[in-house]
Amino acid sequence: MPPGRLGNRIGQYVLVLWVALTLNFLLTRVAPGDPINYLLGDEVNALTPEQREQVLSQYGLDEPLLVQYGMYWVNVARFELGTSVRFGQPVADVLIDRLPWTLLLVGCATVLSTFIGITAGTIAAWKRGSARDTGLMVGILSLEAMPGFWIGMILISVFSVTLGLFPTYGAVSLVSLDGLAHVWDVARHLVLPVIAITLATSGSVFLLSRASMLTTLGEDYTTMAEAKGVSERGVVFRHALRNALLPVYTNFTLSLGTLVSGAVVIETVFAYPGLGRLIYEGVLARDYPLLQGAFLLVTVGVISANLLADLTYPLLDPRVRRPGANR
Repeated sequence: MPPGRLGNRIGQYVLVLWVALTLNFLLTRVAPGDPINYLLGDEVNALTPEQREQVLSQYGLDEPLLVQYGMYWVNVARFELGTSVRFGQPVADVLIDRLPWTLLLVGCATVLSTFIGITAGTIAAWKRGSARDTGLMVGILSLEAMPGFWIGMILISVFSVTLGLFPTYGAVSLVSLDGLAHVWDVARHLVLPVIAITLATSGSVFLLSRASMLTTLGEDYTTMAEAKGVSERGVVFRHALRNALLPVYTNFTLSLGTLVSGAVVIETVFAYPGLGRLIYEGVLARDYPLLQGAFLLVTVGVISANLLADLTYPLLDPRVRRPGANR
């Protein structure tokens, strides 16, 4: 990508980041509810006006909106995200504690769903119109149509409650473990949430892969390969699949930006200590600093993933390179 074009693209993303973070600041303020009610519970009714002002001042909520906005940007520039109302800890510490669990959970599910979607989509396109194509489409789309929380509850009911194979909640057992025992414990807690997310998200990758493969199989170069005597399997896997994966790669790259947002529904069903559940808890608590920090992390992740897709896609597909770009 030429330097001038790269600079323009980065400038666009900086503008998007500013708009997104401004909305991040405003949305938490216009939401109904008062964080003091959660912080103090029933005791809030016993506060004197002076005590209420003191609590608001402690969290910077007593200033005019424009002043709060200015303070918000100063703190973002310093990476000072404030103190969580719910946890009573620095927001940065809370996010750092939850982020690895979300990256592990959603990262594994994203890789697995992408692999399943590509494999099933390729086979369905290869055998288009056959019973296998119809069966794959009906099966995968039926799974994706099911609500994620319902899939999670069914998995818990069957594999945890009935069969007792996997834990029902959390990321680790209450008993402290070390070494390989700890790794095995984390893996067992990970299985059901990963399966639930994978089943709920494979359908979109399947449809994209199938449609891309059907388009690629209709191109002239695949027809020429068939005319040269290349086997049907060779045409599919050696000629068509590489080009058909370009849209799937873009979809996969963009999905990386959502890794940090977690899977709110699945993490809540399994009480998994990731960022998705953290956002849910922050909404219930009207925890402005925590929500702003979490949304900041999600926004930066999504914008970074889009920038990564813009920078790497021309390396994979020379057809989109501008004249004068490195080849």
